[in-house]
Amino acid sequence: MLRPNQIRQSHSIGNLLPFTGQFIHGFFTPAFLPLHNSNMNRTRKTVKLGIHPNPIKATLTNTPEKASAVKATVTVKQTVTSFIKNIGVQQGLDEIHDLLGKTLLLELVSADLDHKTGVEKSKIKGYAHRVRKDGNNVEYEAEFEIPADFGEIGAVVVENEHHKEMFIEHIVFAGVPNGVVSVSCNSWVHSKFDNPRNRVFFTNKSYLPSQTPNGLRRLREEELLNLQGNGLGQRKSSERIYDYDVYNDLGDSDTDPTKKRSILGGKDFPYPRRCRTGRPRCRTDPSYEKWEAGFYVPRDEAFSEVKQMTFSTNFMYSMLTAIIPSLEATILDPDLGFPNFNAIDELYTQGLNLPALDKKELWKSVLPRLIKTVSDGAHSLLRFETPETLDRDKFFWLRDEEFSRQTLGGLNPLSIKLVTEWPLKSKLDPKIYGPAESAITTDIIQREINEVMTVHKAIDEKRLFMLDYHDLFLPYVERVRDLKGRTLYGSRTIFFLNPDGTLKPIAIELTRPPMDGKPQWKEVYTPCSHSTGDWLWKLAKTHVLAHDSIYHQLVSHWLKTHACSEPYVIATNRHLSVMHPIYRLLHPHLRYTMEINALARESLISADGPIEKIMTLGKYYLEVGSVFYDQHWRFDQQSLPADLISRGMAVEDPNAPQGLRLTIKDYPYANDGLLLWDALKQWVTEYVNHYYPNSSMVEADQELQAWWTEIRTVGHGDKKDEPWWPVLRTPKDLIEILMTIIWVASCQHAAVNFGQYTYAGYFPSRPSFTRAKMPNEDPTEDEWRRFLRKPEAALLECLPSQIQATRAMAIWDVISHHSPDEEYVGEKPEASWAENAITKAAFERLHGKLKEVEAIIDERNADCKLKNRNGAGITPYELLKPFSEPGVTGKGVPNSVSI
Repeated sequence: MLRPNQIRQSHSIGNLLPFTGQFIHGFFTPAFLPLHNSNMNRTRKTVKLGIHPNPIKATLTNTPEKASAVKATVTVKQTVTSFIKNIGVQQGLDEIHDLLGKTLLLELVSADLDHKTGVEKSKIKGYAHRVRKDGNNVEYEAEFEIPADFGEIGAVVVENEHHKEMFIEHIVFAGVPNGVVSVSCNSWVHSKFDNPRNRVFFTNKSYLPSQTPNGLRRLREEELLNLQGNGLGQRKSSERIYDYDVYNDLGDSDTDPTKKRSILGGKDFPYPRRCRTGRPRCRTDPSYEKWEAGFYVPRDEAFSEVKQMTFSTNFMYSMLTAIIPSLEATILDPDLGFPNFNAIDELYTQGLNLPALDKKELWKSVLPRLIKTVSDGAHSLLRFETPETLDRDKFFWLRDEEFSRQTLGGLNPLSIKLVTEWPLKSKLDPKIYGPAESAITTDIIQREINEVMTVHKAIDEKRLFMLDYHDLFLPYVERVRDLKGRTLYGSRTIFFLNPDGTLKPIAIELTRPPMDGKPQWKEVYTPCSHSTGDWLWKLAKTHVLAHDSIYHQLVSHWLKTHACSEPYVIATNRHLSVMHPIYRLLHPHLRYTMEINALARESLISADGPIEKIMTLGKYYLEVGSVFYDQHWRFDQQSLPADLISRGMAVEDPNAPQGLRLTIKDYPYANDGLLLWDALKQWVTEYVNHYYPNSSMVEADQELQAWWTEIRTVGHGDKKDEPWWPVLRTPKDLIEILMTIIWVASCQHAAVNFGQYTYAGYFPSRPSFTRAKMPNEDPTEDEWRRFLRKPEAALLECLPSQIQATRAMAIWDVISHHSPDEEYVGEKPEASWAENAITKAAFERLHGKLKEVEAIIDERNADCKLKNRNGAGITPYELLKPFSEPGVTGKGVPNSVSI
């Protein structure tokens, strides 16, 4: 990737011209390049937007008391997408509506019932007319005469008279007796010509169901029913319907039978549910959905325009449709490895010449870190930015200390666990997979720790730790090895805790089950000073690093943060009204998750897609994730404290900070994570206790109970009968549940996502693919002789091929990016929080604590006593620093899973 120069981009609508081919998720629409001296712009100037009709005042007649003059200001965001989709005859009709003052029909809803009849009061209707344009925002105004007995404005019903949808940011009512009334919309409003049902928006005041003003109860209930749908038919991109389905859409078996994958979700392969799309079923097997480009997500779940036009979708689509095919055209042999390590280094210094890319200027603007156009125009250059880890220490990836350190302060700090039982033993069926006893013996461990203590004493003193990928991967070894050019083992890696708080790797066990008429094979590797043993140790580490990389991407990242969060999004929208305080607390942490998951299903984790091509597991990738979900995933262990305790990495201690005492004191992920957990929990506790001062209110909240029930029994329905699900009876129960959801969506996702290029951008340090078995696994004489003659060649043959490596590097770069409009945890309050004095003050305390957390993390990274985050050539641990600038920064905690 290029080292980017300062790039200036304007997102103004007025200077954009359609340029065919840009991708916006869900459908293909035009994209835009800067336009100067455009005829379109001159034509647009003939529309006299400054001419306004006479104000249309809406009143109720026969009002005995004096009415209030109220002005409503509607702010509409004029997006690139809505602008270009409206070009033509319909645009002219819409502009006529604007000039006539009939763009938006607003109906004001009283929060009160009529005190005489006991029914809802008549709505006050009025048209909003266009009054001004400020940048990308267009403002419309309407004037109302509101009778004194109308009561408080509780909601506004909106009908869009345009022929295309519009994005309404907010509506503000000025002149009401009790001050300004604000309605935060941030939603697409469909045209009445597409859907006759009007949209309802409630004010920013939050209500529990039992506290809902009588005049709003019916609307509250109807809106939830509308969002739930009826479970029938194919969803349209303009709809806002949330429902569940299994993962049966990863490949279209009608067009290519080899792309048929196991259905995830159900008895055979338990899995969280995804959003239902209702697409037609495959002809060859009706249990699968047909694969169609543009996977449905509810309209308001789509990315913001900045994210669409300048970031995630464009990056991903550009890479998949241009960069990777160009790589494949350049590297004709998909099995071609790197001839030496100098050739790997050249990816960062010289780059790869690609065929000239169409629309080269667009690729430069969309992927500035990756693409450089050569001056002669005949070629494009793909050059990767040097990852920070490699830039600080060229040989970091070879050191055992770094191998150990990254288990605590690297990309996947969620796997390391305390050894609590000895001897180690598999839980798999020995009749199928061979003897269950581990080959890592007491003698091996005591030899490697220099006899300073016995194994049992080391266990008692909590000095032995392990990465355990034995039972998860071993059942798939034979199937993966049947795939061309791939190999796999089950593995265990043992670490010893040194007195200085660092870990030392002391043994790696690799296991192959009985297969091809051969018995089980297993071998233990230890650090060795002799060249042969040292090279075997390096190769064993390479396999373990690949296992850790696969587990990280499959379990720590995709399953635990992306897939497991989607049911939370669906249930929240189906059962918690937008008026509900818990909906408003959760909403920023669930934003964009369904969109990025749909994009992943469509373009990344799909059958024969990029992830299957760069991961050793290939077509079994997601199936292995289902096995983990079935055997190991528990909601009650997803919070940070519960996760640390379950892995033996912490114990409860009321006298310790945050109530936990870490088993390894210098554990960067846990140390920094607990600071964030503490800050967030204080915020959530204050928020929940404000709305639920006693337990009876939690139990009586029908929306809340339906939400939690559906998460357990439908969204995670394959786990519905598990005894470990938390109950929801008290505010404390609710706080723990909410903290788990918020932690996973924000902090845990940030910890495992935004360092991907930093730690895996130099692929030998974290290969996601291994192509060759260990040299001493049943070698022929010739194979062993070649290894002894040139062991470096054996390592290069094991590492990914050129196309596998560059594919992976490009993907890691893209998904490590922060969007220019990233929303960071604790950065800005939601409107409903800011309008309530108590929640506003609580949020301000959260923001202040997170600023303190940033300073503490900087201090820790500068502390030379903390050897797991400070030292010569060591990359500081910043993945949980709350805030960041855009780009690949290796820090920043966004609110939600949005990439």
